[in-house]
Parts: sequence; C-alpha cells; structure tokens
Amino acid sequence: MAQIVSSTDDLAPGDRKSAAVDLSPLQIDRIRTAEDPLFAMAYAALWAEFGAKGEMELRATLAGRFGLAPRMLYEIILVRRDGEFVAVRDHTAAVADGAAVVHLSHNLIAPEARRTGLAGWLRAWPIQAARECLAAHGAPTDAPVTLLAEMELDRPDDEARAIRLKAYERGGFRKIAHAVVPYHQPDFRAFEVIDATGGARPLPFQLVLRRVGREGEDTISGREVRGLVRALYAIYAPQFRPADLAHPLLAPDRLPPDDAVLPLLPPTPC
Repeated sequence: MAQIVSSTDDLAPGDRKSAAVDLSPLQIDRIRTAEDPLFAMAYAALWAEFGAKGEMELRATLAGRFGLAPRMLYEIILVRRDGEFVAVRDHTAAVADGAAVVHLSHNLIAPEARRTGLAGWLRAWPIQAARECLAAHGAPTDAPVTLLAEMELDRPDDEARAIRLKAYERGGFRKIAHAVVPYHQPDFRAFEVIDATGGARPLPFQLVLRRVGREGEDTISGREVRGLVRALYAIYAPQFRPADLAHPLLAPDRLPPDDAVLPLLPPTPC
C-alpha cells in the first residue's frame, strides 16, 4: 500500500502554517479498495454529509472506480485519532496530455479538528496520488499537476460554504465562474430514480482549481479548461450510463473555444 509522505513542499503558499501541525497522534490511511475494513467508516461519513444533497456517489460506483487503476487512481484518505473519525477526503488522479489532473471529490473534517491546519494537508496529500499516477503512465513525476474541485454556486446565506471557499482561496485555488464556463456535474442518483423522474438532471457547479507551482497566474486558456472538463467526465464515464452523460448540459460545445483567455478569480464572491 502507498504510504502518506507529509512533505511541506506540497503545501500551498497560504497553507504554510499546516507545516507546524503535529501529525504524529493521527492514523492516516489510504483506502484503495472497497474491501478495505476502513472503507465502511469512510463511506458512512461521506454519505451522511453529502448523500442527501445528491452530491455523493453510490457505494457500487466507488467500488467500480477503485478498479480503474492503474489507468486512473482513486483513493480515500481517512484520518483517525485513537481509532475515532477525524477527517476524510477522496479524489481521483488521471493523466492527460502528459499532465496530471486530480479530481477532489469530497472533503470532510470533524468539527473539533477544523481550523487546526489539518485542512491544508488534506488539500496537499492528493498531489502524491498525481505523482503515482504519472509514474504508472511512464510520465515524468515533475509533470504539471492540477487539483480540481467542483463547488456549489454562490449562496450568500450559506456560511459553511463561505468558510470552505475562503480556505480553498488561502490554499492557492482559483475559481472559474459558472457564467464563463457553465460546468455541470453528472447526475449521481440511482439509475432507477433517474428513470422514474424523467431522466438525468445534471447539477450546476463552479470549477475551483490549484495549478501546483502556478498559483499566481490569473488567467487560463479555453484549451486547458476543455482538457480539465474532459478529464473529469472521463473519470466519471465508467460508472455512468452513456445516455445520462450525453445530456445537453454536459455537451463540450458549451465550453469556451481553445483560444479563449479566461479569468481566474478568487473563490470567495467578489
């Protein structure tokens, strides 16, 4: 099993205080199969937080995603203290055009562990999955890495969401406004529910990204955006029906052209 190496070099400039966090009391495990005894704890925590919102895949979907390795690398990182839940995050690394894209799916930290600096590590550890995936493809491990997350649209009344976005901003992430790139996430509901309610209903999200080592850049090309979205949909594709992924809201012609130059904004509303 791959081991977590907590290298401070992977921390974003704004997350440097995380370097002082004492990780020694924590058990940090990488889950790479649904048969892992820790999978049940990790999945239960994620489902309790995201399932009712329609933002969490089914167990069977994730079990299938584990099986994509080495073409893609899906893992769940579970953090415990004395066997008790502290935090969990899951992500999928993929390689396209010689670069790595890591889809940051979900992140959850127990209330007592928030604002301790642990969140900075949870944003940095996925870089290791990117390097492992690059190596599996025979690509240089110092190839470009982009961490990519889907975030809910702006809601001024959602204080918890505002706190998350502020943390991502501090962690070197930038936002592509939904008005500029009308990205939608595929419908995570069970197939029988989709069919009983008239078909797939993709959800609108904003893309939030950290281009590792390029955090200071404030624009991105349409070509790079199209590549990132293609990578996301390629990660999703094996566990979704082609008809659901063919929904008009997921069509690539809704994305900006390759030669477009798009602004990267702070994740928090301006």
